[in-house]
Amino acid sequence: QAHLVESGGGLVQPGGSLRLSCAASGFPLDQLAIGWFRQAPGKEREGVSCISGEDTETYYSGFVKGRFTISRDYAKNTVYLQMNSLEVEDTAVYYCAAHRDYRAIVAGLVTFWGRGTQVTVSA
Repeated sequence: QAHLVESGGGLVQPGGSLRLSCAASGFPLDQLAIGWFRQAPGKEREGVSCISGEDTETYYSGFVKGRFTISRDYAKNTVYLQMNSLEVEDTAVYYCAAHRDYRAIVAGLVTFWGRGTQVTVSA
């Protein structure tokens, strides 16, 4: 059973940056594909970015490509989402999620969820 804990959310002005962290325990991180999802008020949850267990593959949704970067620190068992050039439309609760299969998590299939961290982009 993997336990995922997100951190790093907060309030930022448009054009600003935040780095989200997803700390994993209970399961070797290199055996998990990790994804970031988000849910804005009144909207469905949507995929943001994913990284495979071996870091050989990454995925970015069209609305964050070029602005967000996903990365992994095996020593800290943590996956990061660096978010730059934030826009008001990026306001949402961001969730970390895991699945053993990279293609499954890209398709939105998740085995483990974190509780989420709030990101608010506002002037």
